[in-house]
Amino acid sequence: MLQLKQISKNFGGLPALSEVTFTVPKGQLTALIGPNGAGKSTLINCITGVLEPSSGQIHFQNQQITALPAYKISRMGISRTFQNLKIFPRLTVLENILTGLTCEGGNSMLMAMLRLPYLRHRERKLKLRAMDALDRFGLADKINWPAGALAYGDKKRVELARATVGQPQLILLDEPVAGLNAEETAAVGEQLRLLRSAGHTMLLVEHDMALVMEIADQVVVLDSGKCIATGSPDEVRQNPLVLEAYLGRMDATA
Repeated sequence: MLQLKQISKNFGGLPALSEVTFTVPKGQLTALIGPNGAGKSTLINCITGVLEPSSGQIHFQNQQITALPAYKISRMGISRTFQNLKIFPRLTVLENILTGLTCEGGNSMLMAMLRLPYLRHRERKLKLRAMDALDRFGLADKINWPAGALAYGDKKRVELARATVGQPQLILLDEPVAGLNAEETAAVGEQLRLLRSAGHTMLLVEHDMALVMEIADQVVVLDSGKCIATGSPDEVRQNPLVLEAYLGRMDATA
């Protein structure tokens, strides 16, 4: 589904990523882990076109996307959530979810002005899909709430619903359970399992090691911008380099 080859990213001569190489298999959940500053979010931004790698290549379904702008990458079927919440606080919950269907809304100004029956029918279909996503994530009772008035855990679920409503080929999740309590984390974990069962491919950036080891099919470990290990959760858990460079510190802080 996704292949990264020798991805490097420098900021002012300082390397944030150094020749990172791994693949994300179709239909699986790959976890990307590492301590703060390891380069995880930088890598997500490179994949989604927010940043352009200094060197290396990124292929999505055998198409190179390394230098494409973010909107083209999104239209190819890649969606994401953000480490820091990126919702529209003054829009309703439903309207926030509908922004995840922007690519399917059409781009004809004339059609929008004339309000042709075809356009109204398409808008109804998109609204039904958004409402279905709200129902899956337990937000149906807050459909008309302004998103800014939601509790933090509900805002996280709005982001998840928005990222999945368009049926993307690949979902990039940047710390989806950060700041959530144990009950909310368990609920998100269950949603991720359901998404994987439905055939979604996911790349998960997360610090919650219990969640990662429970739901990931593959784990990729970054440390100081370098990929130091790739394998199953059990293989990574027993890797001496990982134990020395990452998991020991994480156990003390997570």
